[in-house]
Amino acid sequence: MSMLLELWRFIRVSKKYLLAPIIIMMVVLGGLIVLTQGTAVAPFIYTLF
Repeated sequence: MSMLLELWRFIRVSKKYLLAPIIIMMVVLGGLIVLTQGTAVAPFIYTLF
């Protein structure tokens, strides 16, 4: 969690707000991969990509 806070501080200080959507999507997709690993939902997730 501290890594995300540090990253947010970097974005805010350097005013590179266009990085925020990229990071949010990476976190969402990473969480999706972790949650679907070994479950019955995995075949449905693979059809999205």
